[in-house]
Amino acid sequence: MSLLDPVAFAADLIRCKSVTPADDGALGTLERTLAAAGFACHRLPFSEAGTPDIDNLYARIGTKGPHFCFAGHTDVVPVGNVAGWSVDPFAADIQDGFLYGRGAVDMKGAIAAFAAAAIGFAQAHKAGGLPGSISFLITGDEEGPSINGTKKMLDWMAANGQIPDHCVVGEPTNETLLGDMAKIGRRGSLNVELTAKGAQGHVAYPHLADNPIHPLIALLADLAAKPLDAGNAHFQPSSLQVTTVDVGNPTENLIPASARARLNIRFNDMHSSASLLAWIGERVAALGGKIDMASRVSGESFITAPGTLSTLVSDAVEKRLGRRPTLSTTGGTSDARFISRHCPTIEFGLVGRTMHKTDERASVQDIVDLAAIYRHMLDQYFA
Repeated sequence: MSLLDPVAFAADLIRCKSVTPADDGALGTLERTLAAAGFACHRLPFSEAGTPDIDNLYARIGTKGPHFCFAGHTDVVPVGNVAGWSVDPFAADIQDGFLYGRGAVDMKGAIAAFAAAAIGFAQAHKAGGLPGSISFLITGDEEGPSINGTKKMLDWMAANGQIPDHCVVGEPTNETLLGDMAKIGRRGSLNVELTAKGAQGHVAYPHLADNPIHPLIALLADLAAKPLDAGNAHFQPSSLQVTTVDVGNPTENLIPASARARLNIRFNDMHSSASLLAWIGERVAALGGKIDMASRVSGESFITAPGTLSTLVSDAVEKRLGRRPTLSTTGGTSDARFISRHCPTIEFGLVGRTMHKTDERASVQDIVDLAAIYRHMLDQYFA
């Protein structure tokens, strides 16, 4: 039996209004709890010009290998329309078997389950000593720009000999019930902005103007004309989506001087951001300087092939719940994209149906079961 009640601890974390980039005591609440259990804790604040300052927490118990890491974030998204909530978003009310509050699912419930499992395991091995190390990599910048969080923490960890052997991220991976899905990878995300340049003029005298909308539309049609790929054994097909086309023309009889469009590509491991940018760049170059291109890469695709870590997670889920999760790469990006560059990484957490929504809530039983699943992982990992 864990010495830490994961549901009560999740409620303590929810009561901290840690909307990115604010912390409001969330990291301190976790730090005090871990430190009292024997974890060596390091607060890691990072700054960068033009971005919010972010505080982070790295904690470890044990000094030898193997080294198992739990990773996640205490920051949450804004509550949105407060009037749409049936409860106070930060009161952590329990009603009809559910813990309500912003971050209950994404992902303070999982962090509480991490803590309950790790502290219980450490206490069980107190007499004979830990058979390895357990660490926590917790950022306050996952829901924000993700600049002063996990990426810089990993740099610090690498410089200080703290990179783990394996990592589980507590993102809400399950679709309808706990244990139905784990994420073994994620697609990459590439954002591209295209700006077409022309010459303003009267629509009745097009020969005296140069309409930038026409080549821009032609380019977008060319890029979206056929699928990028058909997917593969672990990934769904890559997807290119035009997200906006903007001109801002205030009148009907004016050919504008410029036009802008944005697109996003969610790509599998059959591509890289570099290969996709080269592909788009060739088509832009063919237009002879009429279109400028800017880009931002949110993350590359990654995969932790089924094996030791996925079996560890699946076996623990089956032992507690009697089912094995589907191994998936669907969904958006997460900080696992950074961690996976350093060690095998899998995501497994709560059911994500209410994450980022009004009345976000997690089943009390699911939080208890998740703590037990994480504990089973530790028991088996260090057996």
